[in-house]
Amino acid sequence: MSNIGLIKDALLAGEGLVRLAPCWVPRSFLMPGGRLKLDPRDLYCLGAHRGGIDERWFSSTTKAANGPLTAEDEGLSYIDFNGKRVLLKEAIDTAGDAFLGSAVMSQYGGWNLLCKFFDNLGPIPHHLHQNDEFAKRVGQNGKPEAYYFPPQYNFKGNNFPYTFMGLEPGTTRDDVRRCLERWNQGDNGILDHSRAYRLTPGTGWQIDAGILHAPGSLVTYEPQVNSDVFAMFQSMVEGRAVPWDLLVKDVPEQHHHDLDYLLDMLDWDANLDPNFQKNRLFHPRPVSDPAAMAQEGYSEKWIVFSTPHYSAKELTVSPGRSVVIKDAAAYGLIVTQGRGSIGKLEVETPTLIRYGQMTRDEMFVSADAAKNGVKVTNAGDTEDLVMLKHFGPGNPDAQPLVNPRYKAA
Repeated sequence: MSNIGLIKDALLAGEGLVRLAPCWVPRSFLMPGGRLKLDPRDLYCLGAHRGGIDERWFSSTTKAANGPLTAEDEGLSYIDFNGKRVLLKEAIDTAGDAFLGSAVMSQYGGWNLLCKFFDNLGPIPHHLHQNDEFAKRVGQNGKPEAYYFPPQYNFKGNNFPYTFMGLEPGTTRDDVRRCLERWNQGDNGILDHSRAYRLTPGTGWQIDAGILHAPGSLVTYEPQVNSDVFAMFQSMVEGRAVPWDLLVKDVPEQHHHDLDYLLDMLDWDANLDPNFQKNRLFHPRPVSDPAAMAQEGYSEKWIVFSTPHYSAKELTVSPGRSVVIKDAAAYGLIVTQGRGSIGKLEVETPTLIRYGQMTRDEMFVSADAAKNGVKVTNAGDTEDLVMLKHFGPGNPDAQPLVNPRYKAA
């Protein structure tokens, strides 16, 4: 049965803004870090066999790829309106023009963005996300992604706040091949050919498809192309074995033991870049003149930029102040600090969330509402109101910040 009436009512009542319910995702091969405000009693509420919940997905129209036990709506965000819920995916499939605008729907066909927090006790295995060429062979999209480390969630660094990225210059194809050949002999040594970078809250990174990376234990805000495609290249992490199945999860069956095929998935030039940090580390950039923004009672910064696939901003409104913010495209948002209102909807940062409980910290802002301007008010007397805003491809405001290497591609 169509929910188009509910969808239109929710959009109308919020004047182009809708509330989203928290969307929790487990990972069987990782250990949750306990900083996403999910009640500790619920970290394994889906069963230990599913793994702990270490991710919260935002504005998601992408189903999680978590194997045969994955629920039908796992990874999909719900609009919540008057106690009723409808999938954001259904809303965009049936009323995409009203949410994203006709130009975006015509060019992209939907909300081509997945954004999440991930929170782990230790590091993730060294892995890559396939590019379009390899991902299309298993019916998925290639996946570049970006990271930002929100200070509000990183009150502690957990076990390993460093990320191995890329490969040490001089590493050869045969070096990595030997790591794959040693898969069942304990630690296959893939990290011996990489370099770890210390993670700093308030900064971030751009990781293109085909680049090996082993994200560290900071809570990470991660805009990315809407895909859950990956291939693990590390056989053991923190003493836990990583099954070969996670290396070939998104590889055609006939190539599951074809080492040349697996090695071809790497972007060798990007992995071996001697200026890796210089080319991929983000420092926030003010959206406009900082002094002028401060006078108006707010600060807004680009925290993810450089590719045409996605972008993100961090908006901070000072205590007791209001500001009208205009953007050129639809976006999702998550409030990370404070309380107040966004448009007609009240917002607040939760202290503790039970699984399945509704919150008032996440919403989606339609293209029309964004362009017309959204009034953001900080209702607090002492605390900033802070939110992260994630945009899909084709955001006109972000185009001047696109790196030339992506424009030439």
